[in-house]
Amino acid sequence: MKILVLTSSTGGGHNMRAQSLKAWEDTPSGRAANLSVSIHQTLESTHPLYRFGVNLYNFIQMRCPSVHHLYFNYLERVPHFDNGRMIHNRHKFQEVVCREEPDVVLSTHAHLNHGFFELAKEAMPDSLPSTVTYCGELHWSYGFSQRWVNRKSDLFVGAVAETCQAARRLGMPEDRLYEGGFLLRPSFYKPDLSPEDRNMYVRKHLELDPARFLLVLGTGANGANDHLRLLEALFNEGLRDIQVLALCSKNRLLAQQIDDWAKRHPSMTVKTKPYIHDMKPLLQSASALVCRSGTGLTSEAIICKCPILFNGIGGVMPQELITQVYCRRHRIGISFSRAKQLPSIVFNLQRNPEQLTQARQRKENISPKQTPQELILRLLALRNTNE
Repeated sequence: MKILVLTSSTGGGHNMRAQSLKAWEDTPSGRAANLSVSIHQTLESTHPLYRFGVNLYNFIQMRCPSVHHLYFNYLERVPHFDNGRMIHNRHKFQEVVCREEPDVVLSTHAHLNHGFFELAKEAMPDSLPSTVTYCGELHWSYGFSQRWVNRKSDLFVGAVAETCQAARRLGMPEDRLYEGGFLLRPSFYKPDLSPEDRNMYVRKHLELDPARFLLVLGTGANGANDHLRLLEALFNEGLRDIQVLALCSKNRLLAQQIDDWAKRHPSMTVKTKPYIHDMKPLLQSASALVCRSGTGLTSEAIICKCPILFNGIGGVMPQELITQVYCRRHRIGISFSRAKQLPSIVFNLQRNPEQLTQARQRKENISPKQTPQELILRLLALRNTNE
């Protein structure tokens, strides 16, 4: 089964899900389905104007998240990709489809579900590919794009029940809705760490003390972070008995700045880590994770039962609001909007560790039971039906 995944580097979760599906190629489930996944950065590759839009999205995310409300509402009102005739350089995209000859065209991005699906079918009139949307959003509310739903597509896959409810409200036929769980890398579905494994991981791999509170500062794929501001707040409020691990993705300058900060503040244990391929042992070992409320890292934290502290400094994007609504509903996340609020939250968790235990239990209760293995089988059945 050949799958062409349409995605984009806007945010980080879209591309993360595409890469996750490709990682399932080399698993028993992937091999049994003869799975072959090609990833196409559709917006960036089709036209310079779309590439500019992607870069603008990522710039706003990093510099001033609250401005995204203007950007989001503009895109909701002004169609750019609703049908194939609107799309600039559409022949360039169709060349990719003809070269790949996919059985399934799967989109992980709200704006790639309409015109690009239409162009994909036009490119292969004698062997129409199935068109599928995978939506990782977690709730129906402001911030859920109406363009996630294309009622003409063959299947809408929602991460959780609330996602499918959103699609249902936008008119997706019931027989083409599928609650598929989180689309994460195979390593997230391996057995959980035992307490002994967790202690060894912290001691050997992180070179930290498993008996002390471990706060992980997360960052998205595009490097959005407030690490230095948060470290200053923690230090100034006297939280020097905790351990902080700052994730820096591929941002070497950020890592160097934090390392320099740590040298100037030796009384506080601070370490940096670059991009981590296997996040599960880290998230299972952390006492708590600080991150933006994007769906990618939030989904990983839920699977790993890691307590989440949502960073809302600079405002919360519409897409991030959805995640916070979902997490408030299930009581699995704590939000803050200013750096100086974080120390009191951490201090409270230190004094009341039972809150962390309860948070982990609630995450276990809501973790999707469906896995990407079942999604692969569903896509295979769809392919066989449409042949």
